Amino acid sequence: MSTVTTKDGVEIYFKDWGPKTAQPIVFHHGWPLTGDDWDTQMLYFLDKGFRVIVHDRRGHGRSSQVGEGHDMDHYAADVAAVVEHLDLRDAVHIGHSTGGGEVARYVAKHGQPQGRVAKAVLVSAVPPLMLKTATNPGGLPIEVFDGIRSAVAANRAQFFLDFPSGPFYGFNRPGAKVSQGVINNWWRQGMTGGAKALYDGIKAFSETDQTEDLKSIDVPTLVMHGDDDQVVPIDNSAKLAVKLLKNGTLKVYPGYSHGMLTINADVINPDLLAFIQS
Repeated sequence: MSTVTTKDGVEIYFKDWGPKTAQPIVFHHGWPLTGDDWDTQMLYFLDKGFRVIVHDRRGHGRSSQVGEGHDMDHYAADVAAVVEHLDLRDAVHIGHSTGGGEVARYVAKHGQPQGRVAKAVLVSAVPPLMLKTATNPGGLPIEVFDGIRSAVAANRAQFFLDFPSGPFYGFNRPGAKVSQGVINNWWRQGMTGGAKALYDGIKAFSETDQTEDLKSIDVPTLVMHGDDDQVVPIDNSAKLAVKLLKNGTLKVYPGYSHGMLTINADVINPDLLAFIQS
C-alpha cells in the first residue's frame, strides 16, 4: 500500500493515479468514510487527464487506527504530509462534509502562499461551525451530536446502516430512489475505521469554529450545497461560509441531499470540472 508517515508516527494511506505531470486534484472524504467515497470522481477526472489523489483520514479506513489526534489541526497536518511527500503544486482540493472542514483548515494553515493550492471546493461542508452557540444561534444543539456519539458507542454497526438509509442520501424522502448498494458501501467504509477515531471525530466536525480559516483563504473557492441537506443544513453552513470567503462562489442544488456527490455525480462532476477549468 502507498502510505506516508506523519511527524507523530501515523501512517496515512493514499491513492495517487494519473500522469505525474498533470494538474493534481486532492479529494477529502467525510465522516466516517474513507477515500473510496470519491471513487466516481476519481475515475471521472482521471479520464479527463488529471492526476487524482485521495487519502484515508487518520483512524479511518486503511490509515493507522491511532487513539490520538482526531481534530482538524491534525487532519490538516496529515494532508500536508501527503502533499509534501508527493510534492503537489497548483492542486485543487475538494472536500465533502468533514472533508470540507479539513480542506478549509489545510488551505488556511498549510497551502498558502507556497503555490501548492490553486483552487478549493467545499461540498456539503461543515464550516464555519455546526454547533449552536451564543454567537452561532442557527447551529444544531449539542444534544444532536451527543446522540450520534451515543449511537456510535452503543452499536455503530446498526447506526451505520440507519444513517445512510435515511437522512444522509435523502432516502427517507417520499419518492426517493433508494440504492441498497450505496447504503452497503457507506456501511463498509464506516466499519473499517477505528471506533475511537470515529467517536472523537464527531467533536471535530461539530465543534470546530472555522470562521478564521474561511476568512484567510485567498484562492478561488466553490461552495456546493443541496438545499435539502438534512445532515449539514445549508442556512448555517454554505450560506454563511461564502460570505466569509474572499473569493467564494455558492452553487445551490435544489432538493439535493448531503450525499449528493455520490447519488448526483452525473450533475456534480461536470460542475466541478467547469470550476476547475474556469
